Amino acid sequence: MKKFIYMLIPFMVFTFQQPTSAEKNEPKELRAAIIIDDFGGGTGGVRDFLEGEIPITAAVMPFAEHSTEHAEWAHKYGIEVMIHLSMEPKRGKRSWLGPRPITNDLSPAEVRQIVEDAIKDVPYAVGINNHMGSLAVENKEIVRAIVEVAKERRLFIIDSATSPNTKFPEIAKELGVPILKRDVFLDDISSSAHVRKQMIRLAKVTEIKGTGIAIGHVGITGKVCSIGVFQAMDEFNKRNIKIVPVSKLFSGKLPEKYFIPYKKGS
Repeated sequence: MKKFIYMLIPFMVFTFQQPTSAEKNEPKELRAAIIIDDFGGGTGGVRDFLEGEIPITAAVMPFAEHSTEHAEWAHKYGIEVMIHLSMEPKRGKRSWLGPRPITNDLSPAEVRQIVEDAIKDVPYAVGINNHMGSLAVENKEIVRAIVEVAKERRLFIIDSATSPNTKFPEIAKELGVPILKRDVFLDDISSSAHVRKQMIRLAKVTEIKGTGIAIGHVGITGKVCSIGVFQAMDEFNKRNIKIVPVSKLFSGKLPEKYFIPYKKGS
């Protein structure tokens, strides 16, 4: 009897040392997206970001001097394009909104028309995020008009999270429009050291959640933002966090099946 047990134990050990593929615990890839707002207007940092080696996502303000040019430039360099839709804030100067902002005094039909025209003005866009908008994003009628056009045009939405009472998540879920929310602002303080610090914060958020989204800007603070972002890349490489276009943060095959960029003349 003792001899039988002695022979059986090695066989059992050998068997349990062969895990199936389902039992293997593959590490999950960590992915973060860096959305850079305000393309189309100011030029500070534009060349750095568009011709750099980081796959940022370019959020282009429609109806500005360089809107179409910057969208086409981004597309040429393989950079994903979004529409940076200007919306009314609770505080701030009217001049910060740029041309044709979405304000609370507009009807849903007027809002829809602005969004439709913005899509035409920013070629290759696959999504929308809001510029400012702490007041307008709390207005259900306005948000619904935006989300309805996004649904019709197969655009995703990134909520810039400028208000805790934003209606984007609720209405996007109701209408079945893909939506994600910003985690970190990079350049709320104009300092490359601060931007780098915020990039480290993005890395930590990504390690916790598996994904993360940061928003920075070109324009007046653009050069400062670009320096801070590029300086932080070694940290992301050390932590094995991959920077990807923001559409790649949506699950499964959704980006391939859903997001269809509009091209001029189509």
